Amino acid sequence: MNADPEADTNMMMCCASCGTAEGDDIKLRTCTACKSVRYCSIECQRDHRPKHKKACKKRAAELRDELLFRQPESTHLGDCPICFLPLPIGTEQTTIMECCSKLICNGCSYANLLREMDERLVEHKCAFCRDPIPTQKSDVNKNTMKRVEANDPMALCFMAHLSYEEGNYADSFKYSTMAAEIGDADSHYRLSILYWRGRGVEKDEKKEMHHLEKAATGGHPAARYNLGVHDLNKGRMDRAVKHYIIAANLGHDASIQELKNLYAKRFVSKEDFAAALRAHHAAVDAMKSPQREAAEAFGKDAAEDGFSLTIN
Repeated sequence: MNADPEADTNMMMCCASCGTAEGDDIKLRTCTACKSVRYCSIECQRDHRPKHKKACKKRAAELRDELLFRQPESTHLGDCPICFLPLPIGTEQTTIMECCSKLICNGCSYANLLREMDERLVEHKCAFCRDPIPTQKSDVNKNTMKRVEANDPMALCFMAHLSYEEGNYADSFKYSTMAAEIGDADSHYRLSILYWRGRGVEKDEKKEMHHLEKAATGGHPAARYNLGVHDLNKGRMDRAVKHYIIAANLGHDASIQELKNLYAKRFVSKEDFAAALRAHHAAVDAMKSPQREAAEAFGKDAAEDGFSLTIN
């Protein structure tokens, strides 16, 4: 873009190729790549391409980085729909309800279990929708597929994960693609893994990076961390540090550890590391609650006693 704002405004009011001004009978179309020039026709855009190509690529890259390095307000998981606290990043600290496919924190699930025990209720019901928790696998599958048909991203993610664990990578790709098309960041992340490993699809680094970036901008900390690793391996230290800082600000432990290592090697300034450390602590603290700590202790006690416990 021109350093003179007035010149930029004038440029956007006229065709960059022939100079025709926009009017009632002439509608200019903006260059979809750089957003910095407009044209009155496809012919003008084609004629101007040799002059505009270099500046267009530069500005398009700048716009892409502005979006890529923007700090998300929260992780892709958002808040627990019951207690409204940020959902923990670790999958072992959350539960997908088998009746409605809602993702809730273990704290709310455990609190519901305690309430039912206190009231001596025989039937175990969902902490969110209050429907009975299905006990038969066939009922679980029926409920999940019902939510899949409704394009529920969590149900689609669940089926993609289940298919992946079973080695059915074709179905994992199918469900992940369906969820990614409606903006699910976790599905973009899974697609990046599939393209990286070449499971269910041909290996494709370009598509892998595309889905990683989509997941990262959607607030996925692990995707952001992987982008940092990628840039670090490519020798792009400044970009890697930016990725790690963004992920650390969301409460990602591996990213704050990586920043600690880079700070020790003087690749990260004292000010940036201190700010990331404070933000990381704040994000982790925001995910804590007495109910979640009680649920974690309950799970540990059960494991020590030899039980395999799932709170739902």
